[in-house]
Amino acid sequence: MLKPLYNYVLLERIEEDNKTAGGIIIPDNAKEKPSRGRVIAAGDGAMDGANRVPMSVKPGDTVLFAKWASSANDVKLDGKDYVLIKETDILGIL
Repeated sequence: MLKPLYNYVLLERIEEDNKTAGGIIIPDNAKEKPSRGRVIAAGDGAMDGANRVPMSVKPGDTVLFAKWASSANDVKLDGKDYVLIKETDILGIL
């Protein structure tokens, strides 16, 4: 498994329901990428001079992240799709 460095976090996307509140089914090609994910691995934290800033998330946390995060990188490992993202692009822990 990949061990992220510094303040990077490896996420597994959590798929959203493909129905609207009114019951309309959204086809796969029209769905947006999910903005929720499960933390698979996290780095040790960014460096601030000689000190390390601890991470706010840990493996197993479910998080909400920015849909169009500039740091988001799609990664494929062992046939599964993941997102490698900076902790600063995580909006909150669910």
